[in-house]
Amino acid sequence: MPIRVLIADDQALVRDGFGMILSAQPDLEVVGEAADGAEAIRAARELRPDVVLMDVRMPNVDGIEATAAVCRDTAARVLVLTTFDLDEYVYDALRAGASGFLLKDMRRAELVEAVRVVAGGEALLAPTVTRRLIADVVGRGGRPAAPRPADDSRLATLTARETDTLRQVARGLSNAEIARELYVTEHTVKTHVSSLLSKLGLRDRVQAVVLAYETGLVQPGENAPPAPS
Repeated sequence: MPIRVLIADDQALVRDGFGMILSAQPDLEVVGEAADGAEAIRAARELRPDVVLMDVRMPNVDGIEATAAVCRDTAARVLVLTTFDLDEYVYDALRAGASGFLLKDMRRAELVEAVRVVAGGEALLAPTVTRRLIADVVGRGGRPAAPRPADDSRLATLTARETDTLRQVARGLSNAEIARELYVTEHTVKTHVSSLLSKLGLRDRVQAVVLAYETGLVQPGENAPPAPS
């Protein structure tokens, strides 16, 4: 079965361009388009896509509100579309349930691969992207304005090693980098990540980063790797 994709963007040229790229792939099918967040919500409920490409800045209902509704009401996974340098609300979209984000100036191959990755159940938040997100969004003003104590009950079920792993995930480190930091194998890191996601009831790595900041386990700017130049 092909991966079903819904494209939500207020610019017709963007929708057409993404649609042509995705439709050219034998394993992808564009099942619908939406010009604003309200249309995206209705289309997602009716068409039941596997993946929604969601622009952040749209009229009527914006991409953040639409992302929250789609993630709440359907099984679709949302990829946020952003220019990033302008969109300070990326963090809010991730907190709303998005599985990652894409820059609008991405290459064709990156778009196709992103849809496949997210449809397969993974999060699209590469380590370099996480670092930039932390530095550009969280570090600037800390979108989570009032982080809760780090002993939040959601974290109490984690082992000490899983908690350490979550801290490193929130710093934007890859599994290989975490393995070097904690002096364990990469396979062990993958096991810890899988376990902590299950215990915390999180869908993916993106939500783990958000929760780490919201609970105060990691503070904005705390040991964050530098953003890529």
